[in-house]
Parts: sequence; C-alpha cells; structure tokens
Amino acid sequence: MTVPTRRKLPDERQSITHKFDIEGYEGWITIGLYEDGSPGEIFLTLSKVGSTLSGLVDAFAQALTLALQYGVPLEMLAKEFEGVNFKPSGETKTPDIRFTKSIVDYLVRYLKLRFLPVSTTTT
Repeated sequence: MTVPTRRKLPDERQSITHKFDIEGYEGWITIGLYEDGSPGEIFLTLSKVGSTLSGLVDAFAQALTLALQYGVPLEMLAKEFEGVNFKPSGETKTPDIRFTKSIVDYLVRYLKLRFLPVSTTTT
C-alpha cells in the first residue's frame, strides 16, 4: 500500500485572519498559505473558548488542514461540507455571506469565496 505524501507548509509563511460573527457567536479563521497562495492549514477559534462547540470546530479545522496537506482538493471539501446545518446559524456581518447554516457552512463558503474561481456556469 502506498502512503500519500503530506505537503507541509514552510516554517515561515503568509496567512489570512478573518473575523466572523454568526448571530453573536464571534470567531476567527486563520488560514496558513503555501508559497503559491493556496490554503494549507486552517485554524478556527471561537470567542467562547472551552465550549464543546469550540472544541468541535477546532477539531474540524484540523481535519480540513490534514485533508488539504494530503492533497484533497478544496473544491471537494467545499462540496461535501457546504450546507451543513446546526446552531449557531443565521445572519452574519460578512457582506458576501449574509446567512449561514452553521460555522462549518460559513467556513467552507468563506474558503470558496477566497480561494476558488467563481463559476461562470449556472446549475
């Protein structure tokens, strides 16, 4: 069995930090970037540290990081997790994501907006 190769990020790298607010739940998404500007690691921090939800979204971000580093395309991850529905959900303060079904939905939609080309086809 062939083990896939993990593409780690360099020790020093650029990153993007994005603050979000979903119905009063504030948090930050930090995305570490490869040299080509593509995402290679994701950290998701909620302002309510120590909560079960905070732990779960942190674990999800770690799983997304591993998936990206082992070569799973962002398009595939976004397709799989967009629309995941759980609280908190609702209005956001982000103009391009006015409503979200969950923090997971928000995260993958933000990643799509920031890193994937806009599709010119309609479905």
